Amino acid sequence: MAKVPFLDLKLLNAPYMESLKEAASSVVESGWYIRGHYGEQFERAFAEYCGVKYAVGVGNGLDALTLMLRASMELGRLRAGDEILVPSNTYIATVLAVSAVGLKPVLVEPAENSYDMDPKRLKDACGARTRGILVVHLYGRLCAMDEICEFANEHGLLLFEDSAQAHGARLGDGRCAGSFGSAAAYSFYPTKNLGALGDAGMVLTNDTDIANAVRSLGNYGSEQKYVNMYKGVNSRLDEMQAALLLAKLPHLDECNDRRREIAARYCRDIKNDKVILPELPATPSEHVYHVFVIRLKSEEARDEMQKFLTAHGIGTLIHYPIPPHLQEAYAHEFSGEYPIAEAMAKTILSIPMSPVMTDDEVSEVIGAINEF
Repeated sequence: MAKVPFLDLKLLNAPYMESLKEAASSVVESGWYIRGHYGEQFERAFAEYCGVKYAVGVGNGLDALTLMLRASMELGRLRAGDEILVPSNTYIATVLAVSAVGLKPVLVEPAENSYDMDPKRLKDACGARTRGILVVHLYGRLCAMDEICEFANEHGLLLFEDSAQAHGARLGDGRCAGSFGSAAAYSFYPTKNLGALGDAGMVLTNDTDIANAVRSLGNYGSEQKYVNMYKGVNSRLDEMQAALLLAKLPHLDECNDRRREIAARYCRDIKNDKVILPELPATPSEHVYHVFVIRLKSEEARDEMQKFLTAHGIGTLIHYPIPPHLQEAYAHEFSGEYPIAEAMAKTILSIPMSPVMTDDEVSEVIGAINEF
């Protein structure tokens, strides 16, 4: 086992073990396992935490993305073939959701200092059929939301958020990831800052119609049993995961604070001219460091660094090694060139980041990187 694992989920959940066991036992004893009291409680709690009116629990993060877009189509706000601007360096799920509902993804390159969608590139990406923007708060850092919101408003575009990595990220005025656009998608995959013990997702919105449509679409297209408004799917947040998430939610801000402490140490103490560190945001609350990503100056250096850290017992991952436009699934879909996304994919490396990391473990990581 690695001296400093990339992420230890058992250790991550250990501080909450008693409350998790109590929550699980309560669900089992209740005899009600789908769309019940705990699901309603967690929806209300997470909506309040994020500062929105509605939260609708669904089966996973990809379903959350797909259903919020599908709801907008069912309500006549989007039509098949409409273009949605998405970042070129996102995880494939963002693009898959756009494709799944018959919309066309159009890739926008990121800003190199933040890894997030570059608002200065939106104008050139817009075309006659552009109808929306789907931002991704990648690695836990909020996008430049004031600029992107202004652009969307000026051009009459719908704004959606992929907040799957940004639980609790906030602007200085308190606005939270998931509260800026028409709707937002969250994932509670076990590795997330707020992680379930299985798959789980949620759609956030201030729009009553979108909330109702998402809830219906995820329940076979039905609001009333055996009466189907839409050709829906089965995607519901089950009671067990809702209860577990409800037990962990009160600890989220504290965990995010610890992640920021570790990130600040990394940025202060990593001193290796081969390493490009991420830019710290002006307002610390804007980043929750779902992962901490460094860059090397070449693919060869990145690969050597990863091998070196592995040899020293330091776990690493690459988020993400192949950008969407180079995936076989999209081999014939994108005709443009995306050199920034490609360069990032070849040079990025994620190093350990977890709220349960000890100071000594952080020092081990810093020491190994500096020694490389």
